[in-house]
Amino acid sequence: MAGGPTSSTVPSIPLLKDELDIVIPTIRNLDFLEMWRPFFQPYHLIIVQDGDPSKTIKVPEGFDYELYNRNDINRILGPKASCISFKDSACRCFGYMVSKKKYIYTIDDDCFVAKDPSGKQINALEQHIKNLLSRATPFFFNTLYDPYREGADFVRGYPFSLREGAQTAVSHGLWLNIPDYDAPTQLVKPLERNTRYVDAVLTIPKGTLFPMCGMNLAFNRELIGPAMYFGLMGDGQPIGRYDDMWAGWCTKVICDHLGLGVKTGLPYIWHSKASNPFVNLKKEYNGIFWQEELIPFFQSATLTKECTTVQKCYIELSKQVREKLGKVDPYFTKLADAMVTWIEAWDELNPSESAKLAAANGPAKAK
Repeated sequence: MAGGPTSSTVPSIPLLKDELDIVIPTIRNLDFLEMWRPFFQPYHLIIVQDGDPSKTIKVPEGFDYELYNRNDINRILGPKASCISFKDSACRCFGYMVSKKKYIYTIDDDCFVAKDPSGKQINALEQHIKNLLSRATPFFFNTLYDPYREGADFVRGYPFSLREGAQTAVSHGLWLNIPDYDAPTQLVKPLERNTRYVDAVLTIPKGTLFPMCGMNLAFNRELIGPAMYFGLMGDGQPIGRYDDMWAGWCTKVICDHLGLGVKTGLPYIWHSKASNPFVNLKKEYNGIFWQEELIPFFQSATLTKECTTVQKCYIELSKQVREKLGKVDPYFTKLADAMVTWIEAWDELNPSESAKLAAANGPAKAK
């Protein structure tokens, strides 16, 4: 009996091949990409080299990439380069800024391909894309988790008026093996490994904050990109390892205000290496105290109806950071300034369509 081609003969076209950049911060050769080659090779990579810019980073052959070091960041941003962290993986957000694609996936160089319980390799990027392209349910919790997934639906009692859901702005993935613990937890549980594979994707409800980890993260750059600033961390700063947390708290407040969804759960990656808990404790020390003030600040933060774009929301949030968190420590006044600088730099590299049109038409003439 004649039929259509079998799945093995149909060429597999990578999802969003020309609409997604993979951003990787690193200080070392990117040998880890060999394991990811089947999944990453069709995509464009943006590599942000941290540390010594004179060091040569080796990238395996066959990958399409652009690499930026500190000298490049200084050249492109000029004085505004001060908002990009040095000697900290927070520098990755420079890659978000220079990308011209609609979607971003960012991953750390100590993250490898994980396997699901059946032993099959997990294509983390493909799952993130599925999460981003399907709707989210931030306004009402569905007890069967993702209602748009095959084999699931909205349960009895779920309002029909809310079943259209919301656009998904962020897909937050998880990790097998080394969990993303803070230093005190690392110290008391040095041998703990995450072996639990939970086959679920949840929308984080509106009004609920979460600790966002940047090592396996995807987002819609057009929807939320300007909020994905990883703050001032690392060299010369009194805090580290809170870069992704800061971005996550700011992003969630803005997503809630703009009616966008944030998902967490699948996909998993294999996190191969535990960082030194004593080094981490020195980096996190201030943050562990400060977060007890930061969380209530973000929980109570409200944005006015005039905040209709991510940029406007972020500038408004920076004002509140200066006013309220500046009292906690002078660092937050400096961070508020950097938040404004970040938006200015973002807008310079990513002019809006109306700004492009105005520039093309030249200065307005008096009538």
